[in-house]
Amino acid sequence: MMKKMRRWVKQWMTERMELPADVMMDLPRITMVGHLHIYIENHRGVLRFSREEMRLRLDDGQLLIRGEGFVIKTILPEEILLEGKILSVQYVFET
Repeated sequence: MMKKMRRWVKQWMTERMELPADVMMDLPRITMVGHLHIYIENHRGVLRFSREEMRLRLDDGQLLIRGEGFVIKTILPEEILLEGKILSVQYVFET
């Protein structure tokens, strides 16, 4: 209940004050350079990593990245830079 209320307040503030949603609501920011690099901010941790797949925890689910030859170039508590051939990026929402 409290989590829903907090999310509603953040969303209301974002809309009323015209603040960036990714900052106020802790949404992931994903930046891709072609199919070779992907930079993800505001994730909640690595769930799975292999040379063909990476799963990251998000506030409301997971981010699934599939491809070939993955290498983690940079990893920080809420940021990650992944290199390799990116074939797909998919949100997996929790219900």
